[in-house]
Amino acid sequence: MRRRSLLAVAGWLATAVLATLVGMAAIRLVGESITGTPGGVRSQEEVERALATPAPTASGASSPGTGEPTASAGPGARRAFATAGGTAVAECGPGGVRLVSWAPAQDHRVADVDRGPDDDVEVTFVGPGGEHELKVRCVGGEPVAVADD
Repeated sequence: MRRRSLLAVAGWLATAVLATLVGMAAIRLVGESITGTPGGVRSQEEVERALATPAPTASGASSPGTGEPTASAGPGARRAFATAGGTAVAECGPGGVRLVSWAPAQDHRVADVDRGPDDDVEVTFVGPGGEHELKVRCVGGEPVAVADD
């Protein structure tokens, strides 16, 4: 009887080891699609570059990170701006400039927002590196980032 119990335990252990090895091999075979990020892990610089590049549009919009217009000049012209603390999109209209949207960078938060419409608008992002303020005015019907007064 003792020999029979020993064989049963040995058989159970062999089955458990075999099942574990088969499971690990299956996970390795499937790879990133289960356990990883499709396309690999990106560095912070790659993410910032990807976020600064606009989605392709028929109007031929340019990069928001550079402050170039993302729409034609004139009323309703929009521009995206980027700081180390986050990004914002501003638009000029009949009532002045207004913030259309804003988003803090990773590890940052929005401390204050003056969305307008007004002569100037601003958003302040706060993070580990300090405070980053973005102030925008309309110049010639287009949003332009300006230094804080």
